[in-house]
Amino acid sequence: MPILSILDLCFVREGDTPAAALRNSLDLARHAERWGYHRFWLAEHHNMTGVASAATAVVIGYVAGGTRTIRVGAGGIMLPNHSPMVIAEQFGTLESLYPGRIDLGLGRAPGSDQLTQRALRRNPAAAENFPQDVLELQAYFEAPRDGQPIQAVPGAGLRVPLWILGSSLFGAELAAVLGLPYAFASHFAPAALIPALETYRRKFKPSKQLARPYTAAGVNVFAAETDREARRLFTTAQQGFTNLVRGRPGRMRAPIDDIDGFWNPSEKAHVSSMLERSFVGSGETVRAGLNEFVEETGVDELIVASALYDQDARLRSYEILADVIGSKITSPAIETVALP
Repeated sequence: MPILSILDLCFVREGDTPAAALRNSLDLARHAERWGYHRFWLAEHHNMTGVASAATAVVIGYVAGGTRTIRVGAGGIMLPNHSPMVIAEQFGTLESLYPGRIDLGLGRAPGSDQLTQRALRRNPAAAENFPQDVLELQAYFEAPRDGQPIQAVPGAGLRVPLWILGSSLFGAELAAVLGLPYAFASHFAPAALIPALETYRRKFKPSKQLARPYTAAGVNVFAAETDREARRLFTTAQQGFTNLVRGRPGRMRAPIDDIDGFWNPSEKAHVSSMLERSFVGSGETVRAGLNEFVEETGVDELIVASALYDQDARLRSYEILADVIGSKITSPAIETVALP
């Protein structure tokens, strides 16, 4: 069966505060740990009123400090926004505090618009240096050599697993060349999913971190007691993506009964294509859909995102998912090595 993990954006609900969103994320992580989820990832986004995980390393420390066994990490850090040395120091610190539990997923996108990039003091062309920055970051985690003039402290000599995240063939090829695990963002950009996975597996070269290809895919899951209730809960994500398409992102909205009254046909088509890899329904409906997805993609791990407005409904969705995956989902036989 595939490993089951979570991607959380610390969504801020309408009428709520970022502080409440952060508390809800920790609450979810604690429940997920009991339900057997493998890792809990948080993602870097800036200048978004509906996302509270901008200071990603800080939030990772908060979640890791409030849990005991679940892996916690970045899904991901947008490396063009940062100095590789600073990221090595941050995640070296996290690994020192929570040994054996920290992941570092790396993305090439800025996670923001050009005005926000300027506020971050980043050059829009920095993304072109992403491969070199990944190599520099890897070097900071190597054991220090005698006389080495620059070291990440903490960081040097620590085993922090790196991942490459992406939604195109670029990330797939880079992950393959570097011999790193690869996670595809099919939860919002599914178009190149199959070609990217095929490219990664075909071009993979073993490394010190990973002997064989290891793949994960982001999926949206909205599970409830009935298909009808799950479809209603799903309207929160549909509204959110519609507002992104409109250029008016905001805080997470409560579910509605008639989504067709909210969007126009063009918006519906656009958003539906972005959310194509979403599994909505009762436990049995979600199980059947995910089983087909795993058979189609051969992924080793599912990274589940669920933008549910109500915290109790969000917890119940992940609980249902853990139940149906744990007992019924099967994965094709793929030769991989286990990641810590």
